Amino acid sequence: LSATAVATRVQGVCFRMYTEGEAKKIGLVGWVNTSKGIVTVQVQDPEDKANSMKSWLSKVENPGSRIDCTNFSNEKSICKLEYSNFRIRY
Repeated sequence: LSATAVATRVQGVCFRMYTEGEAKKIGLVGWVNTSKGIVTVQVQDPEDKANSMKSWLSKVENPGSRIDCTNFSNEKSICKLEYSNFRIRY
């Protein structure tokens, strides 16, 4: 299992909703939040699923939003999941 934190600078709307949808489609657990144009995503799951989400966050443009920059940090192995689903955190 792995945990990854992602900070993405986004312009536009609905990015959290599309991120939540993609994470659920992949089968990840964790959360997405936003503050002042920066979207923070915390994912936990097997490394291959986390890598799929990292690829999506790096390349995919969502309707109504544009990704300006993506920074992956705090990548580490974990023994157990802290979350049971993926959700938008307000």
